[in-house]
Formats: sequence, C-alpha cells, structure tokens
Amino acid sequence: MEPTAKKIFRGILVAELLGVFGAYFLFNKMNTNQNFRQTMTKKFPFILEVYYKSLEMSGMYGIREQDQEK
Repeated sequence: MEPTAKKIFRGILVAELLGVFGAYFLFNKMNTNQNFRQTMTKKFPFILEVYYKSLEMSGMYGIREQDQEK
C-alpha cells in the first residue's frame, strides 16, 4: 500500500476504535448511574431512548419505569 493509503486506513481504524470505546463507556455509565440517566434525559433524550430500547430488546425490563418513578 502507498504511505498515504496507510495513513488514511490507520486514521479510520483509530476513529472506529474510539467510537466503539466511547459507546461502551457511555452505555456502562448509563447502566450503572441513575443520576447520569437523568442528566441524559435533559440533554440528549434520543440517546437515552436508544439505551432503553437496547435493554428491552435484550430482555431487561423495568429500568425506564424506575427512572420515571424517580
């Protein structure tokens, strides 16, 4: 491969890895911290909706209801 192509490939690979680790960090933080989920409700409700849907698709129910009660 040409040096330019290698740099582009590495850049894309690094960007994807950062995205995966960032998504994992965000999911983990939302999964363990109810106060953080409240903050997400105010700032980024669409991200929280994706979180709730992914939990429901995996068979875990009740987190949304707990958050609404609080």
